[in-house]
Amino acid sequence: MFNQVNSSASSRLACGIHTKPLIMGILNVTPDSFSDGGKFSGLNAAMQQVELMLSEGVDIIDIGGESTRPGAEPVAASEQIQRVVPVIEAIRQQLASDILISIDTTLNEVAKAALDAGADMINDISGGRADAAILTLAAQTGVPIILMHSQGVSKTMQDNPHYENVVQEVLDALNESIKAALKAGIKKQAIVIDPGIGFGKRKQDNIDLLAHLDSLVATGFPVLLGTSRKRFMGTICAVAEPSELVTATAVTTALGVMAGVQLFRVHDIKENRQAADVAWAIKQSR
Repeated sequence: MFNQVNSSASSRLACGIHTKPLIMGILNVTPDSFSDGGKFSGLNAAMQQVELMLSEGVDIIDIGGESTRPGAEPVAASEQIQRVVPVIEAIRQQLASDILISIDTTLNEVAKAALDAGADMINDISGGRADAAILTLAAQTGVPIILMHSQGVSKTMQDNPHYENVVQEVLDALNESIKAALKAGIKKQAIVIDPGIGFGKRKQDNIDLLAHLDSLVATGFPVLLGTSRKRFMGTICAVAEPSELVTATAVTTALGVMAGVQLFRVHDIKENRQAADVAWAIKQSR
């Protein structure tokens, strides 16, 4: 059975624009992720990173066993499970019984194994399109699910992305994912949406989406923003190393808070926690 300790996960995530934003920490237990590939693929290293995240004020830990960087090859469900389940079990047994844990996968089999090990929610970058059974799983277990927009698959998504109106097209695609989720039996309050910054998007597409985050917030669903260390910001800042884009990421976090975004998926907890908290204090004064 999936973890019952955090049965309030849906209520904690179905927060409105008047609720303090949540910080989701990225934990890639993969050898090839774009920014931190291989750094946390061992259990000890992963646990040390979780401890650091907890000390810096993380609200959710998002664990993934497959890189979704542009050009990445798909990873079999069995391999993903071998990577993520020991980490989830160790967090529950050794560190934090009450921290929210998200499984970052598009595959039903992986999501089920992660929920059985103690995860509380699903983060599906395909928006339920890669494996429709993942929607059924979320409905049956009652866990929250993040539905992200992406154009194409990781291996080819940046080959030649094109939009006439990126904001409207992303909204339309997310609405289709929402309809599929509701049809599968997922409760409205268990759905979070993500515009998929950097996933099959050109530089200007990403900028346009960031400039119109309020359109996503206006859907009434909690919005997750994932800009952390993304390449398009490097082209703006003339920076090649993803690890040098911490400040740029924090800027988008602050902007997101002001627009009403509720969740932020980041590598660098402390800096983005500060950005979110200061922006939230300013927003409250309005």
